[in-house]
Amino acid sequence: MNRPSFLTLVLGSLALLWLGTVSAQCLPPPRNAEVPGFSLCKDWPAFADQSISLLSERVPDPSDTGQGDGTYSLQLALLERHSGQVLASYRQPVAFVSDAFRLDSLTLDTGRFQLTPQLRAFGVRAAFEGSSRVNPFNQIWLSLYVREGSTLRPVLEKFLAHSYSGEWNGQCAGEGTQTTRTLEIAKTRSHGYADLIVRSVSVSTQSEKVGEACRSTSVTAKPVLITLHYDGQRYVLPNGYSGI
Repeated sequence: MNRPSFLTLVLGSLALLWLGTVSAQCLPPPRNAEVPGFSLCKDWPAFADQSISLLSERVPDPSDTGQGDGTYSLQLALLERHSGQVLASYRQPVAFVSDAFRLDSLTLDTGRFQLTPQLRAFGVRAAFEGSSRVNPFNQIWLSLYVREGSTLRPVLEKFLAHSYSGEWNGQCAGEGTQTTRTLEIAKTRSHGYADLIVRSVSVSTQSEKVGEACRSTSVTAKPVLITLHYDGQRYVLPNGYSGI
């Protein structure tokens, strides 16, 4: 009886290793290529055996005149990394409205959102872009989700992490303000969940024509700190801290 050679055994082991690597790949969920949308998959560094997938597809507005107006669904899934088995999921049929204020991108955020000693959240960032050149306007929203058994639940929704608005003459002269907000986990708690410290930094810019040159000046305001508290269901956002 012929015994497998050493080279055959090595090649076989490499093949199995390659197959295991392929099966462990984080593959975006399939989507209809004819429908605008987003399909993402990202390994969750906090958990060696878990990945997160996102699927969002546009449902056209019946009155759409060809501008791409409509709503976007949102489907999230927490997956066992090697098998692809769904551990927990979430679905929202109408998650975003896209019109003159257009949904431009979705990304998964696996930052250190440790809300309790046992519970860690992940985020979804939605970037929106206005259609006006002389009145530019954009926002980035952050929503956080936690796992509860076989479901994923939002605990922070449409937090305004970034915004920009301005008014220009289309050439040089004008002004604009950009605000960026970051989250920090506080040591205090509300209803068992860590409070979230929000740090807001705003930069105002003015531009004017000086001779043939366009000159801009920027002023950074003093950072503003507030604290978000969990009310037993979600983190409460004050006026001005939620996406439109």
